[in-house]
Amino acid sequence: MARPKTPILSKPAIRRAALTLIDRDGLDGLSMRKLAQELAVQAASLYSHYRTKEELLSDVANEVTSHIDVSGFEGGDWREGLTVWARSYRDALAAHPHLLPVIAAGPGRREEALRRADAVHGGLVGAGWPPRYATMIGASTKYLIVGAATNSFARGFDDDVRVYRDRYPNLSQAHRLAEHAAEIDEASFELALSAFLDGLTGVFERVRAGD
Repeated sequence: MARPKTPILSKPAIRRAALTLIDRDGLDGLSMRKLAQELAVQAASLYSHYRTKEELLSDVANEVTSHIDVSGFEGGDWREGLTVWARSYRDALAAHPHLLPVIAAGPGRREEALRRADAVHGGLVGAGWPPRYATMIGASTKYLIVGAATNSFARGFDDDVRVYRDRYPNLSQAHRLAEHAAEIDEASFELALSAFLDGLTGVFERVRAGD
């Protein structure tokens, strides 16, 4: 049987190529023309699968979101649910940082994002949180995650000790932060998450006492 002269396209193949392109070149580096070149096809071939770049981006974000774990809520422990969700969400954004503006903008009509929003809200309400609090907790947790994923605190400092010497005595070790950025950022996120959950525990006790 003769082999096709042009590659056989599918939506999953297009999404994989688009994500690779975004990871490499950023959101501004994605265009249907450039994606067609990566796939060795004509741009018109892509439009039979995706009408617009925005539709493709939504599907790519949907696929990345599908790996965010909300199974921690299944046991009825809201703290465990938030912990698993927050860590998984941050990992997904860290793996594809250029997609952060798309994913963090909200679920819109993306099915996987809506499923996770539903699971988080339902898990919190099922564990005893009033719906209004569940909404605010979901939003607050997202703020924490997105803030942690937006950029690195430690990598924001110059590694030249002369920048800090004499003028900034309290930052005498700041030049070493970038060297340990991954460790510092991970530990800082865990500290913030733990402190946030500890604070919510107190709120939960007061809310339940007021029932």
